[in-house]
Amino acid sequence: MRTKYGKRAMFGAAVSAGTLLWALPVGAQEAETTLADVEASNAATQAIMDNLWLVIAGAMVFLMQAGFAFVEAGLTRAKNIANIMAKNLADMAVGATAFFIIGWSIAYGTSDSNWWGGLNDFFFKDSGDPNALFDMSAGLSPATNFFFQVVFAATAVTIASGAMAERTKFSGYLIFSAAMTAVIYPVVVHWTWGGGLIAQINIGDRVYSDFAGSTIVHLTGGVAALVGAAILGPRIGKYGPNGEARAIPGHNIGFAVIGVFILWFGWFGFNAGSELAADGLLSFLAMNTLMAAAAGVIGASIVVYLKTGIADVAMAGNGALAGLVSITAPVGTVEPWAALVIGFIGGVIVVFAVLFFDKIRIDDPVGAIAVHGVCGIWGTLSIGLFAKYDDAFLSGGGLTENYGLFYGGGVEQLAVQALMVLIVITWVGITSFLVFKAIDMTIGLRVDEEEEVTGLDVAEHGSAGYGLETIGLS
Repeated sequence: MRTKYGKRAMFGAAVSAGTLLWALPVGAQEAETTLADVEASNAATQAIMDNLWLVIAGAMVFLMQAGFAFVEAGLTRAKNIANIMAKNLADMAVGATAFFIIGWSIAYGTSDSNWWGGLNDFFFKDSGDPNALFDMSAGLSPATNFFFQVVFAATAVTIASGAMAERTKFSGYLIFSAAMTAVIYPVVVHWTWGGGLIAQINIGDRVYSDFAGSTIVHLTGGVAALVGAAILGPRIGKYGPNGEARAIPGHNIGFAVIGVFILWFGWFGFNAGSELAADGLLSFLAMNTLMAAAAGVIGASIVVYLKTGIADVAMAGNGALAGLVSITAPVGTVEPWAALVIGFIGGVIVVFAVLFFDKIRIDDPVGAIAVHGVCGIWGTLSIGLFAKYDDAFLSGGGLTENYGLFYGGGVEQLAVQALMVLIVITWVGITSFLVFKAIDMTIGLRVDEEEEVTGLDVAEHGSAGYGLETIGLS
Protein backbone atom coordinates (compact mmCIF):
# COMPACT_ATOMS: atom_id res chain seq x y z
CA MET A 1 0.00 0.00 0.00
CA ARG A 2 0.96 3.60 -0.34
CA THR A 3 2.99 5.13 2.47
CA LYS A 4 1.44 7.76 4.68
CA TYR A 5 3.20 10.70 6.25
CA GLY A 6 2.26 13.81 8.21
CA LYS A 7 1.61 12.73 11.78
CA ARG A 8 3.36 15.82 13.16
CA ALA A 9 0.21 16.98 14.94
CA MET A 10 -0.24 13.67 16.75
CA PHE A 11 3.43 13.56 17.72
CA GLY A 12 3.30 17.09 19.04
CA ALA A 13 0.27 16.32 21.20
CA ALA A 14 1.99 13.29 22.65
CA VAL A 15 5.12 15.29 23.44
CA SER A 16 3.08 18.06 25.09
CA ALA A 17 1.18 15.55 27.22
CA GLY A 18 4.42 13.92 28.21
CA THR A 19 5.95 17.26 29.22
CA LEU A 20 3.02 18.00 31.53
CA LEU A 21 3.26 14.57 33.08
CA TRP A 22 6.96 15.02 33.79
CA ALA A 23 6.13 18.25 35.62
CA LEU A 24 3.90 16.42 38.11
CA PRO A 25 5.37 15.38 41.48
CA VAL A 26 5.80 11.73 40.57
CA GLY A 27 8.80 9.54 40.07
CA ALA A 28 10.57 9.23 36.72
CA GLN A 29 9.60 5.59 36.26
CA GLU A 30 5.90 6.34 36.85
CA ALA A 31 6.08 9.30 34.43
CA GLU A 32 7.67 7.14 31.75
CA THR A 33 4.88 4.59 32.08
CA THR A 34 2.22 7.30 31.88
CA LEU A 35 3.83 8.84 28.79
CA ALA A 36 3.87 5.46 27.09
CA ASP A 37 0.18 5.02 27.89
CA VAL A 38 -0.63 8.44 26.42
CA GLU A 39 1.35 7.68 23.26
CA ALA A 40 -0.35 4.31 22.86
CA SER A 41 -3.77 5.86 23.37
CA ASN A 42 -3.04 8.58 20.79
CA ALA A 43 -1.79 5.99 18.29
CA ALA A 44 -4.90 3.86 18.78
CA THR A 45 -7.17 6.88 18.33
CA GLN A 46 -5.30 7.91 15.19
CA ALA A 47 -5.63 4.40 13.76
CA ILE A 48 -9.39 4.45 14.35
CA MET A 49 -9.68 7.87 12.68
CA ASP A 50 -7.58 6.73 9.71
CA ASN A 51 -9.70 3.63 9.16
CA LEU A 52 -12.95 5.57 9.57
CA TRP A 53 -11.86 8.20 7.06
CA LEU A 54 -10.85 5.57 4.49
CA VAL A 55 -14.23 3.85 4.75
CA ILE A 56 -16.00 7.20 4.27
CA ALA A 57 -13.74 8.12 1.34
CA GLY A 58 -14.26 4.68 -0.19
CA ALA A 59 -18.03 5.10 0.06
CA MET A 60 -17.69 8.45 -1.73
CA VAL A 61 -15.73 6.77 -4.52
CA PHE A 62 -18.37 4.02 -4.64
CA LEU A 63 -20.98 6.73 -5.29
CA MET A 64 -18.99 7.80 -8.33
CA GLN A 65 -20.37 4.70 -10.05
CA ALA A 66 -23.75 6.44 -10.06
CA GLY A 67 -22.09 9.54 -11.48
CA PHE A 68 -20.58 7.58 -14.35
CA ALA A 69 -23.96 5.95 -15.01
CA PHE A 70 -25.74 9.31 -15.19
CA VAL A 71 -23.11 10.90 -17.42
CA GLU A 72 -23.11 7.98 -19.84
CA ALA A 73 -26.90 7.67 -19.87
CA GLY A 74 -27.42 11.38 -20.39
CA LEU A 75 -24.98 11.65 -23.29
CA THR A 76 -26.42 8.66 -25.17
CA ARG A 77 -29.85 7.87 -26.59
CA ALA A 78 -32.96 6.89 -24.67
CA LYS A 79 -33.16 3.48 -26.34
CA ASN A 80 -29.99 2.37 -24.54
CA ILE A 81 -30.45 3.65 -20.99
CA ALA A 82 -31.21 0.26 -19.41
CA ASN A 83 -28.13 -1.24 -21.05
CA ILE A 84 -25.96 1.57 -19.75
CA MET A 85 -27.28 1.21 -16.22
CA ALA A 86 -26.75 -2.56 -16.43
CA LYS A 87 -23.12 -2.13 -17.47
CA ASN A 88 -22.37 0.27 -14.65
CA LEU A 89 -24.09 -2.03 -12.16
CA ALA A 90 -22.08 -4.96 -13.52
CA ASP A 91 -18.82 -3.04 -13.26
CA MET A 92 -19.23 -2.82 -9.51
CA ALA A 93 -20.61 -6.33 -9.03
CA VAL A 94 -18.31 -8.20 -11.41
CA GLY A 95 -15.38 -5.88 -10.77
CA ALA A 96 -15.53 -6.19 -6.99
CA THR A 97 -15.84 -9.97 -7.20
CA ALA A 98 -12.94 -10.38 -9.63
CA PHE A 99 -10.74 -8.06 -7.60
CA PHE A 100 -11.64 -9.99 -4.44
CA ILE A 101 -10.88 -13.38 -5.97
CA ILE A 102 -7.61 -12.59 -7.76
CA GLY A 103 -7.02 -8.88 -8.44
CA TRP A 104 -6.12 -7.95 -4.86
CA SER A 105 -3.55 -10.73 -4.71
CA ILE A 106 -1.89 -9.63 -7.95
CA ALA A 107 -1.85 -6.00 -6.82
CA TYR A 108 -0.80 -6.33 -3.19
CA GLY A 109 -0.09 -9.97 -2.43
CA THR A 110 3.25 -11.02 -0.96
CA SER A 111 5.81 -11.37 -3.73
CA ASP A 112 9.45 -10.66 -4.52
CA SER A 113 8.61 -10.11 -8.18
CA ASN A 114 8.63 -6.67 -9.77
CA TRP A 115 6.31 -8.00 -12.48
CA TRP A 116 3.55 -9.78 -10.59
CA GLY A 117 2.08 -9.52 -7.14
CA GLY A 118 1.66 -12.52 -4.93
CA LEU A 119 -0.42 -15.38 -6.23
CA ASN A 120 -1.00 -16.72 -2.74
CA ASP A 121 -3.80 -14.49 -1.50
CA PHE A 122 -6.72 -15.51 -3.72
CA PHE A 123 -10.18 -14.86 -2.27
CA PHE A 124 -8.53 -12.34 0.10
CA LYS A 125 -7.43 -15.09 2.47
CA ASP A 126 -7.10 -12.68 5.43
CA SER A 127 -10.90 -12.82 5.59
CA GLY A 128 -10.51 -16.31 7.06
CA ASP A 129 -8.86 -14.87 10.17
CA PRO A 130 -10.96 -12.16 11.83
CA ASN A 131 -8.03 -11.11 13.99
CA ALA A 132 -5.97 -10.35 10.87
CA LEU A 133 -8.87 -8.84 8.98
CA PHE A 134 -9.50 -6.20 11.66
CA ASP A 135 -5.89 -5.72 12.74
CA MET A 136 -5.04 -2.00 12.94
CA SER A 137 -1.55 -2.40 14.39
CA ALA A 138 -0.06 -1.13 11.12
CA GLY A 139 -2.56 1.74 10.92
CA LEU A 140 -5.01 0.53 8.29
CA SER A 141 -6.66 -2.86 8.62
CA PRO A 142 -6.66 -5.28 5.66
CA ALA A 143 -10.44 -4.83 5.38
CA THR A 144 -10.06 -1.05 5.13
CA ASN A 145 -7.29 -1.34 2.55
CA PHE A 146 -9.34 -3.71 0.42
CA PHE A 147 -12.50 -1.62 0.58
CA PHE A 148 -10.73 1.55 -0.53
CA GLN A 149 -8.81 -0.17 -3.31
CA VAL A 150 -11.68 -2.19 -4.78
CA VAL A 151 -13.73 0.92 -5.60
CA PHE A 152 -10.74 2.25 -7.55
CA ALA A 153 -10.69 -0.96 -9.58
CA ALA A 154 -14.38 -0.52 -10.42
CA THR A 155 -13.69 3.06 -11.51
CA ALA A 156 -10.93 1.96 -13.90
CA VAL A 157 -13.17 -0.49 -15.76
CA THR A 158 -16.21 1.81 -15.87
CA ILE A 159 -14.27 4.37 -17.92
CA ALA A 160 -14.38 2.02 -20.91
CA SER A 161 -18.16 1.67 -20.71
CA GLY A 162 -18.88 5.14 -22.04
CA ALA A 163 -16.55 4.90 -25.02
CA MET A 164 -18.11 1.58 -26.03
CA ALA A 165 -21.71 2.63 -25.47
CA GLU A 166 -24.67 1.84 -27.76
CA ARG A 167 -23.12 -1.03 -29.73
CA THR A 168 -21.45 -3.50 -27.34
CA LYS A 169 -22.80 -6.94 -26.43
CA PHE A 170 -23.54 -7.08 -22.74
CA SER A 171 -22.05 -10.57 -22.42
CA GLY A 172 -18.82 -9.48 -24.09
CA TYR A 173 -18.59 -6.44 -21.85
CA LEU A 174 -18.98 -8.61 -18.74
CA ILE A 175 -15.96 -10.69 -19.78
CA PHE A 176 -13.88 -7.58 -20.32
CA SER A 177 -14.96 -6.17 -16.96
CA ALA A 178 -13.79 -9.32 -15.21
CA ALA A 179 -10.45 -9.42 -17.07
CA MET A 180 -9.79 -5.75 -16.37
CA THR A 181 -10.34 -5.96 -12.61
CA ALA A 182 -8.80 -9.41 -12.18
CA VAL A 183 -5.55 -8.90 -14.09
CA ILE A 184 -5.01 -5.82 -16.28
CA TYR A 185 -5.59 -3.10 -13.68
CA PRO A 186 -4.09 -5.04 -10.72
CA VAL A 187 -0.79 -5.46 -12.58
CA VAL A 188 -0.59 -1.68 -13.05
CA VAL A 189 -1.29 -1.25 -9.33
CA HIS A 190 1.41 -3.78 -8.41
CA TRP A 191 3.94 -1.98 -10.61
CA THR A 192 3.23 1.31 -8.83
CA TRP A 193 1.43 1.45 -5.47
CA GLY A 194 2.43 -2.17 -4.86
CA GLY A 195 6.14 -1.36 -5.16
CA GLY A 196 6.82 -3.32 -8.36
CA LEU A 197 8.33 -2.56 -11.77
CA ILE A 198 7.60 1.16 -12.17
CA ALA A 199 8.25 1.93 -8.51
CA GLN A 200 11.73 0.43 -8.89
CA ILE A 201 12.69 2.73 -11.79
CA ASN A 202 14.63 5.89 -11.08
CA ILE A 203 16.12 8.59 -13.30
CA GLY A 204 18.73 10.41 -11.29
CA ASP A 205 17.26 10.49 -7.80
CA ARG A 206 13.66 10.69 -9.04
CA VAL A 207 11.02 7.97 -8.99
CA TYR A 208 7.46 7.97 -10.27
CA SER A 209 4.69 10.01 -8.65
CA ASP A 210 0.95 9.45 -9.02
CA PHE A 211 -0.82 10.37 -5.80
CA ALA A 212 -4.35 9.19 -6.58
CA GLY A 213 -4.16 7.67 -10.05
CA SER A 214 -4.19 9.96 -13.12
CA THR A 215 -2.27 7.19 -14.86
CA ILE A 216 -2.80 4.19 -12.57
CA VAL A 217 -6.61 4.45 -12.70
CA HIS A 218 -7.66 6.92 -15.39
CA LEU A 219 -5.11 6.36 -18.14
CA THR A 220 -5.50 2.62 -17.62
CA GLY A 221 -9.25 2.96 -18.18
CA GLY A 222 -8.73 5.44 -21.02
CA VAL A 223 -6.40 3.16 -22.98
CA ALA A 224 -8.81 0.23 -22.61
CA ALA A 225 -11.62 2.52 -23.78
CA LEU A 226 -9.62 3.54 -26.86
CA VAL A 227 -8.83 -0.06 -27.80
CA GLY A 228 -12.43 -1.18 -27.28
CA ALA A 229 -13.90 1.70 -29.29
CA ALA A 230 -11.42 1.13 -32.12
CA ILE A 231 -12.19 -2.60 -32.39
CA LEU A 232 -15.94 -2.01 -32.22
CA GLY A 233 -15.93 0.72 -34.85
CA PRO A 234 -18.28 3.72 -34.91
CA ARG A 235 -22.02 3.65 -34.31
CA ILE A 236 -24.30 3.43 -37.32
CA GLY A 237 -24.78 6.93 -38.72
CA LYS A 238 -21.92 8.55 -36.83
CA TYR A 239 -19.95 9.38 -39.98
CA GLY A 240 -21.15 10.61 -43.34
CA PRO A 241 -20.12 9.29 -46.76
CA ASN A 242 -17.15 11.65 -46.85
CA GLY A 243 -16.01 10.73 -43.35
CA GLU A 244 -17.40 13.82 -41.67
CA ALA A 245 -18.48 13.33 -38.05
CA ARG A 246 -22.18 13.72 -37.34
CA ALA A 247 -23.51 14.71 -33.95
CA ILE A 248 -25.61 12.07 -32.20
CA PRO A 249 -27.08 14.07 -29.31
CA GLY A 250 -27.63 12.51 -25.93
CA HIS A 251 -31.19 12.26 -24.68
CA ASN A 252 -30.91 13.99 -21.29
CA ILE A 253 -28.35 16.69 -20.59
CA GLY A 254 -29.78 16.99 -17.08
CA PHE A 255 -28.68 13.44 -16.31
CA ALA A 256 -25.20 14.25 -17.61
CA VAL A 257 -24.79 17.34 -15.41
CA ILE A 258 -26.13 15.54 -12.33
CA GLY A 259 -23.60 12.81 -13.06
CA VAL A 260 -20.80 15.37 -13.24
CA PHE A 261 -21.74 16.77 -9.84
CA ILE A 262 -21.88 13.27 -8.31
CA LEU A 263 -18.44 12.53 -9.73
CA TRP A 264 -17.10 15.88 -8.53
CA PHE A 265 -18.35 15.11 -5.02
CA GLY A 266 -16.93 11.60 -5.08
CA TRP A 267 -13.57 12.90 -6.25
CA PHE A 268 -12.99 14.54 -2.86
CA GLY A 269 -12.93 11.00 -1.48
CA PHE A 270 -10.86 9.79 -4.43
CA ASN A 271 -8.08 12.35 -3.94
CA ALA A 272 -8.21 13.20 -0.24
CA GLY A 273 -8.78 9.55 0.62
CA SER A 274 -5.54 8.68 -1.13
CA GLU A 275 -3.66 10.33 1.71
CA LEU A 276 -4.60 7.10 3.56
CA ALA A 277 -4.73 9.01 6.83
CA ALA A 278 -6.99 11.42 8.68
CA ASP A 279 -4.47 14.24 8.95
CA GLY A 280 -4.04 17.92 8.23
CA LEU A 281 -3.32 17.44 4.53
CA LEU A 282 -6.92 16.47 3.69
CA SER A 283 -8.21 20.04 3.38
CA PHE A 284 -5.29 20.95 1.12
CA LEU A 285 -6.03 18.00 -1.16
CA ALA A 286 -9.74 18.86 -1.23
CA MET A 287 -8.99 22.49 -2.09
CA ASN A 288 -6.70 21.56 -4.99
CA THR A 289 -9.32 19.11 -6.26
CA LEU A 290 -12.08 21.71 -6.15
CA MET A 291 -10.11 24.45 -7.90
CA ALA A 292 -8.81 22.22 -10.69
CA ALA A 293 -12.34 21.06 -11.54
CA ALA A 294 -13.67 24.61 -11.52
CA ALA A 295 -10.84 25.73 -13.79
CA GLY A 296 -11.53 22.80 -16.10
CA VAL A 297 -15.12 23.97 -16.59
CA ILE A 298 -13.89 27.45 -17.46
CA GLY A 299 -11.15 26.26 -19.80
CA ALA A 300 -13.40 23.91 -21.77
CA SER A 301 -16.23 26.46 -21.95
CA ILE A 302 -13.99 29.21 -23.30
CA VAL A 303 -12.46 26.99 -25.98
CA VAL A 304 -15.72 25.47 -27.19
CA TYR A 305 -17.38 28.90 -27.28
CA LEU A 306 -14.51 30.38 -29.30
CA LYS A 307 -14.69 27.47 -31.74
CA THR A 308 -18.46 27.17 -32.11
CA GLY A 309 -20.08 30.27 -30.61
CA ILE A 310 -22.13 27.97 -28.34
CA ALA A 311 -21.93 27.52 -24.58
CA ASP A 312 -21.95 23.73 -24.83
CA VAL A 313 -23.18 22.28 -21.51
CA ALA A 314 -21.93 18.75 -22.17
CA MET A 315 -18.46 19.99 -23.00
CA ALA A 316 -18.44 22.16 -19.87
CA GLY A 317 -19.27 19.05 -17.85
CA ASN A 318 -16.43 17.16 -19.50
CA GLY A 319 -14.24 20.15 -18.65
CA ALA A 320 -14.96 19.57 -14.96
CA LEU A 321 -14.06 15.90 -15.30
CA ALA A 322 -10.95 16.80 -17.28
CA GLY A 323 -9.82 19.11 -14.48
CA LEU A 324 -10.47 16.37 -11.92
CA VAL A 325 -8.54 13.73 -13.86
CA SER A 326 -5.69 16.19 -14.45
CA ILE A 327 -5.26 17.01 -10.74
CA THR A 328 -5.57 13.42 -9.52
CA ALA A 329 -1.83 12.67 -9.86
CA PRO A 330 -0.33 16.03 -8.78
CA VAL A 331 -2.91 16.92 -6.10
CA GLY A 332 -0.44 16.42 -3.24
CA THR A 333 2.58 17.99 -4.94
CA VAL A 334 1.42 21.35 -6.26
CA GLU A 335 0.45 24.73 -4.87
CA PRO A 336 -3.21 25.83 -5.27
CA TRP A 337 -2.39 28.29 -8.05
CA ALA A 338 -0.79 25.43 -10.00
CA ALA A 339 -3.87 23.24 -9.42
CA LEU A 340 -5.91 26.00 -11.06
CA VAL A 341 -3.55 26.11 -14.06
CA ILE A 342 -3.41 22.32 -14.39
CA GLY A 343 -7.21 22.07 -14.31
CA PHE A 344 -7.65 24.89 -16.81
CA ILE A 345 -5.20 23.30 -19.25
CA GLY A 346 -7.01 19.99 -18.79
CA GLY A 347 -10.26 21.70 -19.77
CA VAL A 348 -8.64 23.12 -22.89
CA ILE A 349 -7.04 19.81 -23.81
CA VAL A 350 -10.27 17.83 -23.55
CA VAL A 351 -12.03 19.90 -26.23
CA PHE A 352 -9.26 19.41 -28.77
CA ALA A 353 -8.91 15.73 -27.82
CA VAL A 354 -12.62 15.07 -28.40
CA LEU A 355 -12.40 16.74 -31.81
CA PHE A 356 -9.25 14.79 -32.66
CA PHE A 357 -10.79 11.40 -31.94
CA ASP A 358 -13.84 12.34 -33.96
CA LYS A 359 -11.55 13.25 -36.84
CA ILE A 360 -9.77 9.87 -36.83
CA ARG A 361 -13.13 8.07 -36.62
CA ILE A 362 -12.87 6.81 -33.05
CA ASP A 363 -16.48 7.05 -31.92
CA ASP A 364 -16.60 7.83 -28.19
CA PRO A 365 -20.15 8.89 -27.26
CA VAL A 366 -19.18 10.45 -23.91
CA GLY A 367 -15.61 11.65 -24.48
CA ALA A 368 -14.15 9.12 -22.03
CA ILE A 369 -10.93 8.61 -23.98
CA ALA A 370 -10.24 12.33 -24.06
CA VAL A 371 -11.21 12.93 -20.42
CA HIS A 372 -9.53 9.97 -18.77
CA GLY A 373 -6.85 8.98 -21.26
CA VAL A 374 -5.49 12.24 -22.63
CA CYS A 375 -6.02 14.26 -19.45
CA GLY A 376 -4.65 11.35 -17.42
CA ILE A 377 -1.41 11.72 -19.37
CA TRP A 378 -1.42 15.49 -18.86
CA GLY A 379 -2.01 15.18 -15.12
CA THR A 380 0.84 12.69 -14.74
CA LEU A 381 3.29 14.80 -16.75
CA SER A 382 2.27 18.00 -14.95
CA ILE A 383 4.08 16.75 -11.84
CA GLY A 384 7.36 17.06 -13.71
CA LEU A 385 6.54 20.72 -14.37
CA PHE A 386 4.68 22.02 -11.32
CA ALA A 387 5.70 19.79 -8.37
CA LYS A 388 6.80 21.88 -5.41
CA TYR A 389 6.21 19.32 -2.68
CA ASP A 390 7.09 15.69 -2.18
CA ASP A 391 3.89 13.64 -1.98
CA ALA A 392 5.74 10.75 -0.26
CA PHE A 393 6.39 8.94 -3.52
CA LEU A 394 9.16 11.12 -4.88
CA SER A 395 12.02 10.84 -2.41
CA GLY A 396 10.29 9.08 0.45
CA GLY A 397 11.87 11.58 2.79
CA GLY A 398 8.97 13.74 3.89
CA LEU A 399 8.16 17.22 2.66
CA THR A 400 10.79 18.60 0.30
CA GLU A 401 10.59 21.32 -2.32
CA ASN A 402 11.20 22.20 -5.93
CA TYR A 403 10.90 18.93 -7.83
CA GLY A 404 9.21 20.39 -10.91
CA LEU A 405 10.96 21.87 -13.91
CA PHE A 406 9.34 25.27 -13.28
CA TYR A 407 10.89 25.32 -9.80
CA GLY A 408 14.37 24.56 -11.10
CA GLY A 409 14.12 20.84 -10.43
CA GLY A 410 15.41 19.78 -13.85
CA VAL A 411 13.90 17.30 -16.30
CA GLU A 412 14.47 14.08 -14.36
CA GLN A 413 11.01 14.02 -12.77
CA LEU A 414 9.36 14.81 -16.10
CA ALA A 415 11.32 12.01 -17.74
CA VAL A 416 10.35 9.37 -15.19
CA GLN A 417 6.72 10.46 -15.42
CA ALA A 418 6.80 10.08 -19.21
CA LEU A 419 8.39 6.64 -18.90
CA MET A 420 5.65 5.56 -16.52
CA VAL A 421 3.00 6.70 -18.99
CA LEU A 422 4.61 4.76 -21.84
CA ILE A 423 4.87 1.55 -19.79
CA VAL A 424 1.22 1.69 -18.73
CA ILE A 425 -0.02 2.49 -22.26
CA THR A 426 1.97 -0.45 -23.62
CA TRP A 427 0.74 -2.95 -21.03
CA VAL A 428 -2.91 -1.92 -21.08
CA GLY A 429 -2.97 -1.46 -24.86
CA ILE A 430 -1.62 -4.95 -25.58
CA THR A 431 -3.64 -6.81 -22.94
CA SER A 432 -6.89 -4.97 -23.73
CA PHE A 433 -6.43 -5.69 -27.43
CA LEU A 434 -5.93 -9.39 -26.74
CA VAL A 435 -9.01 -9.57 -24.50
CA PHE A 436 -11.26 -7.64 -26.88
CA LYS A 437 -10.09 -9.58 -29.94
CA ALA A 438 -10.62 -12.88 -28.15
CA ILE A 439 -14.16 -11.83 -27.25
CA ASP A 440 -14.79 -10.58 -30.78
CA MET A 441 -13.59 -13.84 -32.36
CA THR A 442 -15.65 -16.06 -30.06
CA ILE A 443 -18.97 -14.75 -28.76
CA GLY A 444 -18.69 -11.43 -30.60
CA LEU A 445 -18.13 -7.95 -29.19
CA ARG A 446 -20.67 -5.92 -31.19
CA VAL A 447 -24.43 -6.38 -31.49
CA ASP A 448 -25.89 -6.83 -34.95
CA GLU A 449 -27.21 -3.92 -36.99
CA GLU A 450 -30.88 -4.51 -36.24
CA GLU A 451 -30.29 -4.60 -32.49
CA GLU A 452 -28.22 -1.43 -32.62
CA VAL A 453 -30.90 0.45 -34.56
CA THR A 454 -33.70 -0.80 -32.31
CA GLY A 455 -31.71 -0.13 -29.14
CA LEU A 456 -29.88 -2.38 -26.72
CA ASP A 457 -32.48 -2.14 -23.98
CA VAL A 458 -34.92 -4.50 -25.65
CA ALA A 459 -32.38 -6.63 -27.52
CA GLU A 460 -30.03 -7.19 -24.59
CA HIS A 461 -32.30 -6.84 -21.53
CA GLY A 462 -35.80 -7.68 -22.69
CA SER A 463 -37.59 -4.39 -22.09
CA ALA A 464 -37.26 -0.68 -22.76
CA GLY A 465 -35.56 1.50 -20.20
CA TYR A 466 -38.39 4.00 -20.50
CA GLY A 467 -42.09 3.20 -20.73
CA LEU A 468 -43.81 4.04 -24.03
CA GLU A 469 -45.70 6.88 -22.38
CA THR A 470 -42.39 8.44 -21.32
CA ILE A 471 -41.12 8.69 -24.88
CA GLY A 472 -44.49 9.71 -26.29
CA LEU A 473 -45.38 6.52 -28.16
CA SER A 474 -48.46 5.44 -26.21
